Amino acid sequence: MATIGIILGSVREGRAGEQIAHWVLESAQARGDHDYRLIDLADFDVPHLVSTTPPGAANKQYDDEAVTRWSEAIDACDGYVFITPEYNRSVPGTMKNAFDSLGPEWLGKPVGFVGYGFDTGIRAVEHWRVIVSNFSMFDIRNQVSLSLIDDMSDATFAPREQKQNDLDRMLSDLAGQLD
Repeated sequence: MATIGIILGSVREGRAGEQIAHWVLESAQARGDHDYRLIDLADFDVPHLVSTTPPGAANKQYDDEAVTRWSEAIDACDGYVFITPEYNRSVPGTMKNAFDSLGPEWLGKPVGFVGYGFDTGIRAVEHWRVIVSNFSMFDIRNQVSLSLIDDMSDATFAPREQKQNDLDRMLSDLAGQLD
């Protein structure tokens, strides 16, 4: 049984991503096909990437304890689901910094995407597809695109029925890469 990390990429207080990540986690765990675990970026406090040693050359030996904990959490997974907000038509800076702080932990692993924002997060997901290609990660074509207008009601996440279907399809494709 493979381990799939569901990475909550927003660290903002009051973030919609937390509700979305729990929806993804509950849906994934109900499948019973793999070990799904939530990895909340906010729990790691990954510092700005300032090390003189490039992460790809660090041999998973990092200067900062927070980066080492982040490395261990990411390295323990065989694949990922990125829960990514869209900020200013791109990826969130803290999530990108955390991604860039590691190297071989990501190499060749599959990744699915759940994007969200006022315009469904599709541009953030498209940017992630380019970014993860640097580590030969296999990005799952099917994705989940959530609207903070249509899938939220009074700050409560309430996905439309089609979004559950989109999630099931993406998770099936991701699981298929690990079977």
